[in-house]
Amino acid sequence: MNYLPKILEKLQTKKHVFLTGGAGVGKTTATRQVIQEYEADAKKVAKLASTGMAATLIGGQTLHSFFDLGIAADIDELEKNGKGELKKKIKKLILSMDLIVIDEISMVSDRLFEMIAFRLEQAGYKGKILLVGDFLQLPPVVRGSSDVHYAFESPLWKQFAFEIIELTHVYRTDDKEFIELLNHVRFGNVDEAVHNQLNSFIKPLPNDFSQFTFLFGKNASATRHNKGQLEHIESELFVKEAQIIKHKKSTVEREIERFMDDARIEKELSLKIGAPVLFSRNAWNYFNGERGEIVNIDDSYVYVQKADGKVVKLEQVAQSKSAWREKSVGGKKEMVEEELFTVYQYPIKLAFAITIHKSQGMSIEDLIIDTQEIFAPSQFYVALSRASNPKRLTLIAPSRQWYELAFVNQKAMQFVKEV
Repeated sequence: MNYLPKILEKLQTKKHVFLTGGAGVGKTTATRQVIQEYEADAKKVAKLASTGMAATLIGGQTLHSFFDLGIAADIDELEKNGKGELKKKIKKLILSMDLIVIDEISMVSDRLFEMIAFRLEQAGYKGKILLVGDFLQLPPVVRGSSDVHYAFESPLWKQFAFEIIELTHVYRTDDKEFIELLNHVRFGNVDEAVHNQLNSFIKPLPNDFSQFTFLFGKNASATRHNKGQLEHIESELFVKEAQIIKHKKSTVEREIERFMDDARIEKELSLKIGAPVLFSRNAWNYFNGERGEIVNIDDSYVYVQKADGKVVKLEQVAQSKSAWREKSVGGKKEMVEEELFTVYQYPIKLAFAITIHKSQGMSIEDLIIDTQEIFAPSQFYVALSRASNPKRLTLIAPSRQWYELAFVNQKAMQFVKEV
């Protein structure tokens, strides 16, 4: 079902919208379509998220950056850090927007949500807001606290009166039995049938598991596995360096490095002919998470053969970091989105391993999930829902019970059930 007309209609009738649904239902695709529609109509859109990685997936920036929140964790800290007053240029920026999109809303805490509301009130913002996300996926991470408090827990949440649009059709897989299993795990419902079904995915690891992608909870584990497996391939090592073009001389290296990490761009991409890779972007002839094998490498191109036998000739693709600036356009001052720098790199990653966090948005066919590094609510669901083909899914036997791995924040579950 095409939800785009419904989303646009709700936004046009002066309603704020909360676009939600489980993993693989097309929330990011629908969000990009909304953004494209607005921008094609010469309207300004703020594309925001709480983390740098989530922001790069929609070509935007972080909430803290856009709203000038510094490192403040709440409104009190905002005042103490001298950022309580709204700068004129930030007010002008906020007021220039026709739509503010906040992606991965599950990772926005109640205190961050209140700072956003505070800034919107200070500016007198009258435009529309589109929230996107699933509260039964990755939760907020709050500095110095283990307590999880979601955006919907703020008293201000109800004041926005969000119109809720829930996407329900799963596109990542058409296996109805697996879709039903995912729904049970999403809500932390692990009865005997679910327990047995999860056990059925525990299989001996093959002697050669290079055709599989391991999903780890920690970055160090993924890095170690990728490095070790690449060394086993007996062919020449090619290191492809990212090309960086600064459009603003004032750009600092640390900002570029942070952007590249968030955007899953390797500064030095180590490759060998015969190495399996995952595409890390979407294009007309490949998708994010699709697997292939490197069959040739030269000075300008990397050739990747997909499972269907087709070879994709890859060149470095551009990904840019932008910021809003006030400029004179036709003798009139207005806010314009300007590129700060552009990074060029091949849109692939070694397919031996990736972290659950960095698999965001991916559909992976040959998947092995290491269950030993599951530590956050809904993390197991996020990992499991990356699988596009359950027949090629393997789970490493956990050291805990399945119900302990598939734990869900009860407040989030209650909220989603009431939606």
